[in-house]
Amino acid sequence: MAPTSAPREPEAWVFDAIGTRWQIDTDREVPSALRQAIAARIDQFDRDYSRFREDSLVTRLSRSAGAYRVPADAQPLIDVYERLYRATSGAVTPFVGDTLVALGYDAQYSLVPAAAAVAAVAPAGQDVGATVPRLADVVDDASALRAGSVVHTTRRVTVDVGAAGKGYLVDLVAALLDEAGFDTFTVDASGDLFRRGTPIRVALEHPYDRSKAIGVVELGDGALCASATNRRAWGNGLHHVIDGRTGLPTPQVAATWALAADARTADGVATALFFTDPTALREEFGADGVRIFSSGRLERTPTFQGEIFV
Repeated sequence: MAPTSAPREPEAWVFDAIGTRWQIDTDREVPSALRQAIAARIDQFDRDYSRFREDSLVTRLSRSAGAYRVPADAQPLIDVYERLYRATSGAVTPFVGDTLVALGYDAQYSLVPAAAAVAAVAPAGQDVGATVPRLADVVDDASALRAGSVVHTTRRVTVDVGAAGKGYLVDLVAALLDEAGFDTFTVDASGDLFRRGTPIRVALEHPYDRSKAIGVVELGDGALCASATNRRAWGNGLHHVIDGRTGLPTPQVAATWALAADARTADGVATALFFTDPTALREEFGADGVRIFSSGRLERTPTFQGEIFV
């Protein structure tokens, strides 16, 4: 998913962070001090929420139960996950990390599933939901889970914020650009986009042919996020979109797109669309969405502002 046309913006800053390619387009050069601030903000986020680095809070949580301080910036992420969990009846949850590790999507990117995990995926409809804990299984007082507070975990657990975390980080970077006085910019974190200023046209990439698009949207002063099971797939039926109710990769939907006022909501809704009707999510989040099923069938909200070709 990438912009197809836009007013020419003279500055494009491209860099790699949190395991993906970023591009920030602005109407003037981003000064060195702001670039350093953005890099530091991304690194702080990574040190808190990454399950791919040894020194992160998430890695410490995965090793042992104990007392842990919730990051000061966590509240918007906590809030969106609470809403996603309710809206999807438990399908979207940050506690799918151990399931992803068992399936091979681990900190080493081994992509080699444990034998038991392969056996669980193979039989159609087998319920292994017990592998995904609920919040009450993880902390002794769920009401204490607030930014800046100390929570006591009752078991080790691998947290994965992939459903909405990258979108939230896009919001944090966009906020730094806003604060610095940039009124025209695009933050693109490999499929999670936030745009400020004159609208740009963005193609919706076909999930089975990256050279094609299934549609196009006009994006201005808001976010567009996409998710597809083929982007991180490593075996028959193995990919990164896990249903928290079953502990299994979801098989029905191939790709999703969501439009919202902020990227954390768009990112979270793009994940929720794998499990929940677009219109129901529109009512809960005020976000428009499109999803394509593996069969080729397409659903979208009636108010989705975009042209769909198929």
